[in-house]
Amino acid sequence: MAKTNLVPLNPQPLYAQIKEALRARILDGTYAPHSQMPSEYDLCAMFDVSRITVRQALGDLQKEGLLFKLHGKGTFVSKPKAFQNVTSLQGFAEAMSSMGYEIVNQLRSFRIVKANPQVAAKLNLPEGAAVAEIHRIRLLNREPVSLELTWVPEAWGKRLANADLATRDIFLILENDCGVPLGHADVAIDAILADDDIVDALRVEEGSPVLRIERLTHDASGVPIDYEYLYFRGDAFQYRLRTDRQKPRQKSR
Repeated sequence: MAKTNLVPLNPQPLYAQIKEALRARILDGTYAPHSQMPSEYDLCAMFDVSRITVRQALGDLQKEGLLFKLHGKGTFVSKPKAFQNVTSLQGFAEAMSSMGYEIVNQLRSFRIVKANPQVAAKLNLPEGAAVAEIHRIRLLNREPVSLELTWVPEAWGKRLANADLATRDIFLILENDCGVPLGHADVAIDAILADDDIVDALRVEEGSPVLRIERLTHDASGVPIDYEYLYFRGDAFQYRLRTDRQKPRQKSR
């Protein structure tokens, strides 16, 4: 195994240099997804460092989600997660297709129901008003990645009923087919444990952590038109955002 020379004058600690070297090899495909990493002994020989230094580098990469350990078997490379920018109002297929992913939707159900108190309040409708309820599974490169539960007012639901929900985002259908300009969305993100419905839809184990997105989308005039819950596999997807520090206002004298 070829030895990798670390830079002695580099201000970074040795474990950080090793971490960066291994990260680069993971990202460029030298260590492929689901492949086994070299053993701690081999890494010590490769970088000419102690085992504690190697363990610290591997531990950091594991915390970043780039590696995972299987008890008694070793350390393996994680499958890269797809991601979506939460600061941009986009449909799932719209965002993923632009990055080269293949998106397919499985329509589980489409029905007109009476809005429960929560859905009615979110869509600013009377309790019991008719709404379209849509359940879809989103497949990323033919693997289930999210379960999507959507409610829209009945008028828009009738238009969606005739649309191609198997291949298109609801956002794009509303904008392009229904002529509804989208404005903004209120988004809440938390984590839950998978119940029976999510287990069946996403092929995960019961009790697995799942990312839950609650999103209420408004049109350009501020009217709520689309309320949904999105449940994502925690091992396959992540939301990303950029935050800027607000500069404190200077007090006027």
